[in-house]
Amino acid sequence: MKYSILLIASSIMLILGCNENKNGLIYPVSKKVDSVDTYFGTKVADPYRWLENDTAKDVAEWVIAENKVTFDYLNQIPFREKMKERLTSMWNFPKQSAPFKKGDKFFCYKNNGLQNQSILYIMNSLTDSARVLLDPNTLSDDGTVSLASMDISPDGKLLAYAIARGGSDWNEIYFMNIETGKLLSDHLEWVKFSGIGWFNEGIYYSGYTPPSKGKELSQKNEYHKLYYHKLGTEQSADKIVIEDKKEPLRNFYASVTEDQKYLVISEENVGSLGNALHIYDLSKPNSKIITLVPGFDTEFGVVDNVGSELYIRTNLAAKKYKLIKVDISTPNISNAIDILPETKDVLSSVSFCGNTLVATYMKDAHSEIMIYDYSGKFLNNLNLPALGTVNTFNSGKNDAEAFYDFTSYNYPTTVFQYDYKTGESKEYFKPAIDFDGSAYEVKQVFYESKDKTKISMFIVSKKGITLDGNNPTLLYGYGGFNISLTPGFSTSRVIWLENGGVYAVANLRGGGEYGEEWHLAGTKLKKQNVFDDFIAAAEYLIKEKYTSPDYLAIQGGSNGGLLVGAVANQRPDLFKVALPAVGVMDMLRYHKFTIGWSWVTDYGNSDNKEEFEYIYKYSPIHNISDKAEYPAIMVTTADHDDRVVPAHSFKYIATLQEKYKGSNPVLIRIETSAGHGAGKPTSKQIDESVDIYSFIFKNMGITPKY
Repeated sequence: MKYSILLIASSIMLILGCNENKNGLIYPVSKKVDSVDTYFGTKVADPYRWLENDTAKDVAEWVIAENKVTFDYLNQIPFREKMKERLTSMWNFPKQSAPFKKGDKFFCYKNNGLQNQSILYIMNSLTDSARVLLDPNTLSDDGTVSLASMDISPDGKLLAYAIARGGSDWNEIYFMNIETGKLLSDHLEWVKFSGIGWFNEGIYYSGYTPPSKGKELSQKNEYHKLYYHKLGTEQSADKIVIEDKKEPLRNFYASVTEDQKYLVISEENVGSLGNALHIYDLSKPNSKIITLVPGFDTEFGVVDNVGSELYIRTNLAAKKYKLIKVDISTPNISNAIDILPETKDVLSSVSFCGNTLVATYMKDAHSEIMIYDYSGKFLNNLNLPALGTVNTFNSGKNDAEAFYDFTSYNYPTTVFQYDYKTGESKEYFKPAIDFDGSAYEVKQVFYESKDKTKISMFIVSKKGITLDGNNPTLLYGYGGFNISLTPGFSTSRVIWLENGGVYAVANLRGGGEYGEEWHLAGTKLKKQNVFDDFIAAAEYLIKEKYTSPDYLAIQGGSNGGLLVGAVANQRPDLFKVALPAVGVMDMLRYHKFTIGWSWVTDYGNSDNKEEFEYIYKYSPIHNISDKAEYPAIMVTTADHDDRVVPAHSFKYIATLQEKYKGSNPVLIRIETSAGHGAGKPTSKQIDESVDIYSFIFKNMGITPKY
């Protein structure tokens, strides 16, 4: 690929003038640069490349100018404040996670309602009152410092926790004496895509060498390393456990088995869907790392061990996954024994609970749980309250009880306590929320895509709605990276549902709902399948008279933002509103920033001729038309997003505002001190949700009933 760039005279002002659309909105006119890439003989202009420089003064000024237009528009919506009052009131209820046990103590997260970040609590027993162990709300004035991950030492005496600032993927690790609450002097920086694995007097963690100053949120992440940090020493003395000096695009993740016997290292390679698996015997001093699986074609995830036997969830010769057992004393994957063979449903996860195995299966995108003994003999089902999702199952081989959460679209997340000896569950924590789930119904339908493939879709609405095509409907999708969209409760979504809104979620190809083949059917040169599936979902909702193009909005985030951007280009006539969030919008350059290179498994790479020609045809930025009548569009992103860098959204909206000549608003809402989504403070979540729903209602001509 040949590359050339020439900046026009540097004296050109950021804002050259103004661009007024037919509805009276005045957008900033962004400066343009003469930037052209040549891909296999095809010249591709990139006039807004200067917006990739996220720390530049002119980019900061552009953000201010765009936000002013957007918030001036939102501030004029008459019902916006009432919606915020309603959502804030509704959000204000106690929340709690499923407890987990370390040592002889129990731990859980709680939020009294409107706290920006949930608080980590400790309990001496399940009947004991909980005390605060770590309150992330004290780490910043505005709640923008979040707890990214944590682990308790096996004896329950020390806490290692990672924090993220402003939503960034960069983490810092601190250590605390649990009994006294005092911090240790140790402080680890430039941690990223890492677990925390306690062993002896320290932890295993992963990270990078420090990035260039000013490029912390955009520089390509290369040469990932797994370290061991011994407490009381400087980070500069940390031992590198494993790295690859020849291959910059490898990632290493590590965990320690419950009995502290094995260090499990997963190694990922750019362009591969699987991982290599390395095992280090911690019980034998000076032992060598054993490579159990050298290749990158298949997924292997160690659940835990029983003695020298490792239990591994894998898609080796099992496209919907299975559980195998391998004896590490004879470390050869060909000697593996099937414990839970592949079934017609996807094996999502496995947990040890006492002397049983708890297997969570995904059947048509919802959870089913089955209990087995260690040999794989079926014991019983764990009955769930409704069609929904179990996201966490906290248990261990030495625990008498387990805790899990359950949720659905009309079922607020509830924590259950499970006794593996009796096989019975009981409610442990049920939220008291101002929402009557029985007034709403969740349907699962199956519709045909363009190529006649059957696609699952959940539809949530008030019971007894009239199917006359006039219901405001929000269609959500993702369709990528083997990620599954399963039923889950959202507090913010209630303001949509209680105002007569229909909420639909399509389980598109590219996701993981039906295993590896389903995922691959929506990747690389088959990515158009994802867009076709989403378009067909919209057509189904219109055909069945749930809604019409005047009352249909679409939404998606990250890879789902790409989905919305591509579909809005391809079928703008189908939708009234489009909401792409933190989307991958420049398919030709995404792999040049932070961790973007790891996405080539799903997208392909513009450095490859065949893949370039394919992705260029749907890349959202490169397919905006100056003749199309686009729906109302509000892009959402954040200035600290270092996963999908905000330049994607910046360049997309600048192009759209330049080319679109119609009357619908095309805006961008840029959150400050926030990232890709994880750890976003409650206050920012409420503000963003209110703005999104206000934008939809206004552009559909609907006034909420408050």
